[in-house]
Amino acid sequence: MRSTSRPTQGWPRFSWTVMAFIACVALGLFAYRFLLESRLQDQQRSGAKRLEFFTLTLDAVLTRHEVLPGVLGLERQLAALLDAPDESTRAAANLFLQAAAAKAQVSAVYLIDDTGVTLAASNWNQKTSFVGRNYGFRPYFLDARDGRLGRFYGVGVTSGEAGYFLAAQILTPRGATGVIAVKVTLDGFEEAMRQSGETVLLADHEGVVFLSSAPEWKYRALGVLSEAVRERFRQTHQYGDAKLLPISDREEAISPFGTATLTRGGTARDYTVIGHPIGPLGWQMLLLVDPQEAHRSALTGALVVTLSGGLLLALAVQWDLRRRRRNDRHAAEARLSAVHAELEGRIAQRTLALSDANAQLERKVAELKSAEAIVRETQDKAVQAGKLAVLGQLSAGMSHELNQPLTALLTLSSNGSKLLQQGRIPEVQENLTLISEVAARMGRTITQLKAFARKAPTSADRVHVVNAVSQAAMLVEPRRDELQATIDQHQVPPDLWVKADETRLAQVLVNLLRNGLDEVAGQDKRHIDISAERVDDRVILRVRDSGPGIAPDVLPHLFEPFFTTKPAGEGLGLGLALSLGIIQSMGGRLQARSTRAGAEFSIELEAA
Repeated sequence: MRSTSRPTQGWPRFSWTVMAFIACVALGLFAYRFLLESRLQDQQRSGAKRLEFFTLTLDAVLTRHEVLPGVLGLERQLAALLDAPDESTRAAANLFLQAAAAKAQVSAVYLIDDTGVTLAASNWNQKTSFVGRNYGFRPYFLDARDGRLGRFYGVGVTSGEAGYFLAAQILTPRGATGVIAVKVTLDGFEEAMRQSGETVLLADHEGVVFLSSAPEWKYRALGVLSEAVRERFRQTHQYGDAKLLPISDREEAISPFGTATLTRGGTARDYTVIGHPIGPLGWQMLLLVDPQEAHRSALTGALVVTLSGGLLLALAVQWDLRRRRRNDRHAAEARLSAVHAELEGRIAQRTLALSDANAQLERKVAELKSAEAIVRETQDKAVQAGKLAVLGQLSAGMSHELNQPLTALLTLSSNGSKLLQQGRIPEVQENLTLISEVAARMGRTITQLKAFARKAPTSADRVHVVNAVSQAAMLVEPRRDELQATIDQHQVPPDLWVKADETRLAQVLVNLLRNGLDEVAGQDKRHIDISAERVDDRVILRVRDSGPGIAPDVLPHLFEPFFTTKPAGEGLGLGLALSLGIIQSMGGRLQARSTRAGAEFSIELEAA
């Protein structure tokens, strides 16, 4: 009896285990099918929204330039070329179209006569110029010649670059007709498709893919093209020499809201196809979605449901175990409380240590700020000392500059007194006018010297480059006159402004000009050239001399303090080091290089 009762007691438990297992598997299969259908529908809806974004973006690109051919067709220069094509009207039309293309940011704009020959083009001066080319076979020309807005996408027969063509008819007052065409490149949109991470195709009304996020699918057909369609492509040269092979190995064509098997990167994959029509030419934009993600998500969800069912069964066992573990948990909590108290003590100690470290750090920061203030004050004093040193070096020349006008004033005033006694009033008035002019010139010289020598805090003002260059050139005029050198300032445009301190910028220019004059002193050709240009939001000011240049071993040390190549007693080697610090304090750069013609220093500052 005992031996027969054991299987009877174990059988119900085993039966319930098998039934629970079967129920869990059935629940998992049902959940997989339900979740797969739901994920595929979500994938369709999400893909449709993303595809709508792509179509709206492309539609904005296509329609933005549709009015451009009609507006350009109103230009009189183009009508004049159609009425009387000669070299002068052609040159004027070329320049107009070149400016229009640049302003409208399109690839090309060109004028075609009624026979299809291009009379003028924006790329008239390029190797791939459209001028003289016949585009009478292009559909956009034929549509525009018949009075309709021509639209066409294809590969350029001249440049080999694909683009979207828009064309409109031109009627001149004299009755001549022509076509104005605009070419817009869609390379930027195609690059955005590739950068998006999506698999997107754009096909024409015949099913030829001409834009693709996957380069290997470009100029491939969604299905097998008929011979008549291929012949029409050959006649219009729409896609150049592309073979237009089917994109898929299957016989049926790929259609929106279907499935497709395509090879990418040597691997065949199944895709769900979502389509959306776009544009007036019957184009179709396709988004290919990988359904494997939906399968994986559904499988994961089904596993979660299955495991959840198994978990419910395990909870029954777990409930019994909880009672036995309760006592253990209370003991563990007591030990944890003790550890927690110990940790709080350690944290309090570490917090106190961190507070002390923070106080020390704040003291060091305060000391650092104080040191920085001392450095700035020292630098300002060094800059002011540099300016006074330059004025000291210029004093002899300035004395000569002021003595001459003073002598002239004495002579003119003496002569004026004698002429007044003689009653020669007109000549007295002429002398007084000369005295006024000489005094004004001395006043300007003294004013610029005072401004140069004045000690003022550094400020970022809007500085006229021409004024700064003129002030520096005036200050070195005695030295230039002594050497019989020339300083050319004509290459400084009058419309350049920079953000800088005018006095300090003039000080740097004086240092560079004086160094340049010292370098050309022993040369047969004594010339300094000053030029300036704007590059983006920066202004680059260059000072070139005709001296012997900078030796290769000197160039790395040129801006080091106290480094000089002059004889002892003629310089401390601080001029270029101070100049570098001044330019850097104004957010700029000072660089030097040696050329065959001599040394060149360049100052780069932010444009104002």
